[in-house]
Amino acid sequence: MKKQQELQPSIGSVPDSALRFVGFLSFFDRYGTAPMLVALSLGTSLSFAQAVQLIASYALFYAIGQPVWGVLSDRFGRLAVLRAALIGAGLSAIASILFTDFIPLLIARSLTGLMFGALYPTLMTLLGDTRTGVERARGLSDLQIYSSLGTTLATLASGAVATYVDWRLVFALPAFGCAAALFSLRKVSEPAHSRAGFNFRAAVRPMNLALYAIVFLEGGLLMGLLTYIVPALQESGVEIGLAGALGCAFALGVILGARLMRKLVARFSRTWLIGGGGLLLSVAFLPSALFPSPASYTVTAFFLGAANAIMHSSMQGWATDISPDARATTVSLFVFALFAGASVATYLTADLAQHAQYGQIFGIGLILSFALVLLATGTHALWRRKNPPASL
Repeated sequence: MKKQQELQPSIGSVPDSALRFVGFLSFFDRYGTAPMLVALSLGTSLSFAQAVQLIASYALFYAIGQPVWGVLSDRFGRLAVLRAALIGAGLSAIASILFTDFIPLLIARSLTGLMFGALYPTLMTLLGDTRTGVERARGLSDLQIYSSLGTTLATLASGAVATYVDWRLVFALPAFGCAAALFSLRKVSEPAHSRAGFNFRAAVRPMNLALYAIVFLEGGLLMGLLTYIVPALQESGVEIGLAGALGCAFALGVILGARLMRKLVARFSRTWLIGGGGLLLSVAFLPSALFPSPASYTVTAFFLGAANAIMHSSMQGWATDISPDARATTVSLFVFALFAGASVATYLTADLAQHAQYGQIFGIGLILSFALVLLATGTHALWRRKNPPASL
């Protein structure tokens, strides 16, 4: 009986297996480019800085599309958006293998980011529609485990595939994944609770705007600087295959952190979890800022993953709770802010990365992470006092 109670409920009529695969797929594509930056710059006419800009532009368009996807999701339903985005993502991924010059490849990767940007937020919204409280938090943690497996495979394999086979294959694989995901959803009807009235004003209340500002900073630190883990390892003399394996410490941190989160969420308030996860983020940057080396970069990757599992999943839960009357729009603006922050951080640090100043990059992250902890915990505590029934 106890084991049955621990099973996660199905999300509407959409199979859990399909949702987990889409989560896996979206993160495989999101993190597949960073480990092959060096190989990409060698196999095309791109400089290393231009290869970095592909990631930044991907993140930027991933972010720009969020308000549009949120509006469409609230208006037409979650599955309609999910299917349309999978079709667009597959076609854009195919386009990414056709070019080697900077501008056309930049356009192709930007469109890919725009389309893949709809996937994970739609999964979050489905969870928000159909689960509450601890079950929602645990569902988000489980989803993070599968998305982290996508991150793991991308980090472990994409650099080696690009180096020893062809960088185009890394962009082609998500296209096949999109086709498989569409096939898995072919007989699925729109979940009963996936339609909501459109209420944009509810998504831009003052506390919502504060949440978006906080996650903008979080995205810059957690996702923007994560881009440099594998390149930093390679710059320090680690062979590409081993660099990818060490970079998988991030995914290990996510998986272990998510398993721990399932226990913590029943014992601690979300405010405490945001604060604790934020401190892990500071711990992550500390060794690489002070003692740059392969070992410190690996430690940084691990604790970035743990911070992602604890702090960011708590922030996700906050986003699904803060405006139930405009949940999809709120979640989309939340993800917009996250990836806009990641894009801005990557753009601003691309020149430092070009000159291999990774210690300085992570030092900036260390300083800003302290500010993030104070802002996030203080703002959530304020919101929690005003909305006790809606928080953990």
